[in-house]
Amino acid sequence: MTATTMSPGTKRKMNTPIFDFVQEYRESGTVRMHMPGHKGVPGPLGAELSDITEIAGADVLSQPCGIIAESEANAGVLFGCRTFYSTEGSSLCVRAMVFLLKKFALHLGRKPRILAARNVHRSFLDAVSLTGVDVEWIMPHVTESFVSCTVTPEELAERMDDCRARGEMPTAVYVTSPDYLGKTADIAGLAEVCHTPGCLLAVDNAHGAYLKFLAQSAHPMDLGADICCDSAHKTLPVLTGGAYLQVSALTDHFLAENARAALSIFATTSPSYLILQSLDLCNAYLADNGNAVERAARAVDALKSSLQTAGYVLYGDERLKITLAAGTVFSDGLALGEALRERGIEAEYCDRDFVVLMFGVTAPQSDLQAVGKALLAIAAEAKPLPKTETGVKSEAEPRSGRIPAPVRVLSPAEAVLAESEYVDAAHCAGRVLTEPAVSMPPCVPVYMSGEVLGADAPQYVRGRVRVAKEPVWKSQESAIWNRQ
Repeated sequence: MTATTMSPGTKRKMNTPIFDFVQEYRESGTVRMHMPGHKGVPGPLGAELSDITEIAGADVLSQPCGIIAESEANAGVLFGCRTFYSTEGSSLCVRAMVFLLKKFALHLGRKPRILAARNVHRSFLDAVSLTGVDVEWIMPHVTESFVSCTVTPEELAERMDDCRARGEMPTAVYVTSPDYLGKTADIAGLAEVCHTPGCLLAVDNAHGAYLKFLAQSAHPMDLGADICCDSAHKTLPVLTGGAYLQVSALTDHFLAENARAALSIFATTSPSYLILQSLDLCNAYLADNGNAVERAARAVDALKSSLQTAGYVLYGDERLKITLAAGTVFSDGLALGEALRERGIEAEYCDRDFVVLMFGVTAPQSDLQAVGKALLAIAAEAKPLPKTETGVKSEAEPRSGRIPAPVRVLSPAEAVLAESEYVDAAHCAGRVLTEPAVSMPPCVPVYMSGEVLGADAPQYVRGRVRVAKEPVWKSQESAIWNRQ
C-alpha cells in the first residue's frame, strides 16, 4: 500500500499528523466559513474535501508549532538532518538557500560571494538578482552540454586557490547534483575542499531526494554538504510542489535557526494542504517501505544494461534516471522522443542530443517494461531515426549548449533593475540580457542576466528577448569594468 492510499486507521511505523487532522476535519461536517472558495464541496477534482487552509489546529507553515512541526520532525528523522517543508518546490528552497548564504556571510562579517557551477536552475539566478549576492561562475567543460557542469575536487581546489590569490574567497560553493541529465558530483570530495578554508557547500539536489534511501545513502547531507534542496515530488510519492530544504546537523546552527525565516520571505502565505498531506504521508511510506527505493533503482539498473547491450549510449550515473545520448541507435533525440510518444511514452525531456527518462520510486513494473519494450523495438529497426527540422549535428561539432565564457557588463541585480525592452530573438546578438529566457524543462539559462548575448544566442532563445536599453548599460559599462 502506497502512502497515497493509506486510510486513517492503517498501522504505520511513523505517524501522519497533517493527514490525520485533515481526515478528521473532513469527516466532522463543520460548516466551512473560511478559504478556499469551494468550501469542501466535492467537485471535478475529487480532492476538495481535503483542501483546507490554516484553520485552528492546522498549524502555520511559516511558524509551525503543531502538526506541521511534528511532521517536519518526522521527515528530519528520516533524512538525519533539519528538514523544512516547501509547497512551492525546490525553487522556493533555492531562493531561501541563496538568502541564507548571504545572511551567513554578513553574520561572519564577510562579503557575500558564491562560486557556482554554471548549470544552475533559473530560480538561483532570480535569487541572486533579488539579493545582490556576487556570483562567480564555473563554466562547463568543452565536451559538456550547458545542462551539465562537472566540477571535480581537484578543479575546485585550483579555483579556490585562484580566488584566494585575488582576495575574493567565496563564502559558499554551489553545485547542482544530480544535474538534469543525471550526472552526479563527488559531493564528499567537494565538501572537503570547501570546509578546509571555512567555506560552505550548498547543493541543488532537486532530482535526488531518493538518494538518502538507497542501500548506501548518496544524499548530500550524508556526504558533507551544509545545505541542500530536495524536490520530493520528482521521484517520491508526493504531489507536484512538495519539496524539502535540508540543513546538515553538523553545520553552523545559524543556518537552521534562520532557515524558516528565509523560506517565509519568498513563500506564499497560502500553502497547499494537499501538498503538505502528501509530504506527511511520504514519511510513513518511506518508514514502512525501507527497501522500495533500492528495489526501484535496481530495476532501472537492469534496464540500463539491456539498453547498452542493444547499442544505446547512456549519459550520467543517476540511478532513477535514464539519459540516452545520440549515437549509433539514434542520431536525433527529438525524433526518438516522437517515436516514444507514438508508442504511448512521454519522456521528461528531449533535445537533439539527449532523451531523459525519469522513474519514480512507486512507478509500476509495467511502466519499466513498456519503456524497455519500446526502446528495444526502436533499436531493432537497425536504422537511424529520421532527422527533424532542426537538423543533426555531426560528431565533429560541439553538442548543444556550448558557449564561450560570456562577457558580463552588469550584475544580475543591476540587469534586472535596468531600463529594458523586448527585441526579436533573431536580432538579440550584442545586447545585454536582463531577463533570462529559458525552456521548460530544463529551466537552465544559457545566458545569465547582465551578460552580452553572443552571435549564437538565437539558437538558444526563441520569440522575444528582454534586454537592457543600450543608453543605460553603455553608460555604466566603464564604471562596472573598472570595479572588476
